[in-house]
Amino acid sequence: MDKSALTKAVLASAFTAALVVAAPANAAKGGMDKCFGVSLAGENDCAAGPGTSCEGTSTVDYQGNAWTLVPAGSCESVDLPDGRTGSLEELDRDLPEA
Repeated sequence: MDKSALTKAVLASAFTAALVVAAPANAAKGGMDKCFGVSLAGENDCAAGPGTSCEGTSTVDYQGNAWTLVPAGSCESVDLPDGRTGSLEELDRDLPEA
């Protein structure tokens, strides 16, 4: 593969990755939604915000900036303690101390 073709392939991959990252938090993928604030510490699928980077990096139960994939339409009805609810948007609660 010449440099031009390799460069085009790398740029295409980067563009595709950027589209996936920029997808809305509530975009159903294969019948699943990203649900923030429902996973136990270390059991998140990925995350947003300081204190987490991706799979398994949440440090607080029900961390509001960490998400887990759940069946589409079920996020806000996940049964959590203390009246917490899941959200299709990042939450400003149960965040790790800085």
